[in-house]
Amino acid sequence: MAETAPAPLSGMARVLGTTVVSCATFMIVLDSAIANVSVPAIAGDLGASPSQGTWVITSFGVANAVAVPLTGWLAQRIGVVRLFVGSLLLFTLASVLCGLAGTLTQLVMARVFQGLVAGPMMPLAQTLLMSSYPPARLSSALAIWSMTTLVAPIVGPVLGGWITDHIGWPWIFFINIPVGLVAALLAWTIYAPRETAIRRVPIDAIGLALLVLGVGAFQVMLDLGKDAAWFESQRIVVLAVVSLVALLFFLAWELTEAHPVVDLTLLARRNFVVGTAVQSMAYGLYVGSVLLMPLWLQHYMGYSATDAGLTMAPVGLLAIVLLPWVARLMTRVDLRWLTTFAFCVFALVFQMRADFTPQADLATLMWPTLVQGIAVAFFFTPLTALSVSGLPPQRIPQAAGLSNFVRISAGSFGVSLITTLWEHRAVVHRARLTERLGDRESPALADAWARLAGAGLDDGQVLAQLERMLSMQAHTRAADDVFLLASWIFVAMIPLVWWARPPRVARG
Repeated sequence: MAETAPAPLSGMARVLGTTVVSCATFMIVLDSAIANVSVPAIAGDLGASPSQGTWVITSFGVANAVAVPLTGWLAQRIGVVRLFVGSLLLFTLASVLCGLAGTLTQLVMARVFQGLVAGPMMPLAQTLLMSSYPPARLSSALAIWSMTTLVAPIVGPVLGGWITDHIGWPWIFFINIPVGLVAALLAWTIYAPRETAIRRVPIDAIGLALLVLGVGAFQVMLDLGKDAAWFESQRIVVLAVVSLVALLFFLAWELTEAHPVVDLTLLARRNFVVGTAVQSMAYGLYVGSVLLMPLWLQHYMGYSATDAGLTMAPVGLLAIVLLPWVARLMTRVDLRWLTTFAFCVFALVFQMRADFTPQADLATLMWPTLVQGIAVAFFFTPLTALSVSGLPPQRIPQAAGLSNFVRISAGSFGVSLITTLWEHRAVVHRARLTERLGDRESPALADAWARLAGAGLDDGQVLAQLERMLSMQAHTRAADDVFLLASWIFVAMIPLVWWARPPRVARG
């Protein structure tokens, strides 16, 4: 017998339900954005290097990604409402463990736990929100849900920077406690009578284990490689082999499994492959740059966490304004043109950042971030629609799950790859600058030495100041190199977008 869908909510129940699921979504997105500007403080406090501090971001992302494909199975075995409320409570507990961590290892383990329990929360929040509204108002519900994902990147960097500077980085996690507890209580009160039926469906345990092993080993390889001379280290070689073998076996297994954890037959769809691949590569570049900016500003430009957060905050301002207009354009304009425009804006933004110098002021740093909001508005939604265009309705949930898994994984990989490239280019530029300065008799060095000595510094202080200036210049030029490469990658991806078939989007 078919299960009857519950009637939409009305009145205050709908208002509270919308608030609850929006808060849950906001909390997850905020927890990613808020930690970016705090990585330098976390690394310094826990005795880790800046590159090791990025594990706080990547561990959450990978764990979150591998948990997303489990959402459908868990929802059927536990129930949508129980799973959502349970995930909220466990996320709150994980936030407590993150704030109490005394070592980087403890914090990374807590972030893995947090990422795992956060995996089902966003798709379940969207499911509950859509069930709360009548069909005629679903577009309004999705607009509200989208707004929460855009506001969090604005609030996160500023809030995270202020908390880190004035209270302490553990409180970027502790602020989740009251929000999580209140949201869980309200969600249970409102949605418990609307619980879905429980079904005993099989799980692809072998496929899941291979997926976790393959993706996890690959991410650990990326995180450890930059500090272990890459494939000169036996441990990195072993991780690479384990990842490759596990993922190959995963592909073979999923294509023959009756109940696969990931529906790989979707890869036979050209638009799905193009949309997912392009969106994931773009997302990896975007997330990597969002982390690179605060690292560079705080470690080498002398910015506080608050000021570094301010430079990243404007990204959502234009996105919020333009998103409703983009939604209307999607019914009238080929999605490939919208995506092409987004990539052109992204390329322009990274070109602007490629001209940064150590003398750049706050306004110069914030301007490209503001313009980037235009690209964000035109990038995510059209590419999502492009990837599922032509799919029958019953296959869209599986497609969304696989697309989200690949995108989130790409975000974590992008963070590791971009920070690795940044450190490598900094070493190259430092060697060139040192060679150019030459010995003590070189005019450039003699002039700098004379000016610093004239300011009252002794020889030791002059050497320390020159070392700081050298490191600042090398890492600034390295960041410029990364931004320039990202700009050209966005240009190179435009032809890939046009390899997709012309999408059909319903008018309305």
